[in-house]
Parts: sequence; C-alpha cells; structure tokens
Amino acid sequence: MPLPTELQKLIDELDAADRDAKAVASGLSEAAGTAQPAPGAWSVAECLDHLATSNRVYLAPIGEAASLGRAAGRMRRRPALPGFVGGLFARSLEPPVNVKVKNPKSSTPRPSPPLAVSLAAFLESQEHVRAFIRANADLDLASIRFVNPFITWIRFSLATGLHVIASHDRRHLWQAANVRKIVAP
Repeated sequence: MPLPTELQKLIDELDAADRDAKAVASGLSEAAGTAQPAPGAWSVAECLDHLATSNRVYLAPIGEAASLGRAAGRMRRRPALPGFVGGLFARSLEPPVNVKVKNPKSSTPRPSPPLAVSLAAFLESQEHVRAFIRANADLDLASIRFVNPFITWIRFSLATGLHVIASHDRRHLWQAANVRKIVAP
C-alpha cells in the first residue's frame, strides 16, 4: 500500500540525504574525512556522526509517543505536516546556516570517529527513521506529541519531529560538503 504523499516526500528526502552523505564521503581519505577545517570545527566524519547520534536520540521519544498513540487508538485523521511553530522550527534548520546554535551534549559527535563508521551509522539511523515512517503511517502523526529530547520544555507533533530530522540532515550535510571543500579541494 503506498504511503500518503507527505510521508513519501519525507522518505524521498531521507533517500536524498543518504545520497548526499555518500557523495560527501566518496573518495575522501581517512585523513581528509577526519580533518577539522579549523580548531573546534567538525570534520566530515563528525558531521555524519552527529547526524547518526541525533537521529537515534530524537527517534527514541518519537517511537515511545507513537506506541502510546497506537495504544490509545490515535489513528490517522490528517496529513503528517508540522504545525505553524513546528514548521518554523524545521525551516530554521535548513541550509544555508545563518544562525549557529550550541550543540546539545547528547548529540555531540565522538572525537575523530572513523569516516566509514560514521557514514554507516548515519545510513543505519536513516533506515530506522524510514522504518518508523512506514510502520506508523496509519497513526495521526500530526496530533501525537513527544517531548523534544534536546529542548525538553518543547513538545512537538511526531510529524514535526520527522520534518525536523530531514531539515537537520540537510543542515549538517551542507556543513560537511563545505568542510570537504576545505580539507579536500
């Protein structure tokens, strides 16, 4: 059974992020993939590791909320789109990045992770997000809420959370592509 249009669009965005991640890592030596362009700046591998970690941390409360929603019979009533505030937040993550924010400690990349390991972890985390979307497409993702693990006083809809993941992917893949231009011109 085909996914609703807006959920298929999210899957397509995740697929595009996978392709972008593979492209940014393709042909990079381990030294270039783990090279920081400036002190304290992230390498390509660290950008990928951050995304993998963030996706895992973010998907955990999303999954819990979906389970509770399913148990309560909260089945799909409308498209899985973010609300006004959630949409603003998701769009604020899009590249080009004009505003830098401090990274939450729980999603800080490991120091100098191997490039291949970081890429594999990112791709695996993306597959978990796709699996979540497919398994929960029948839920009312626009109304079931979860506590944002990075900003605990914010509750987003599951739909917003999924759009945030896609936007966050693009943000840090854009960052990784810019790092690649510096370390492997």
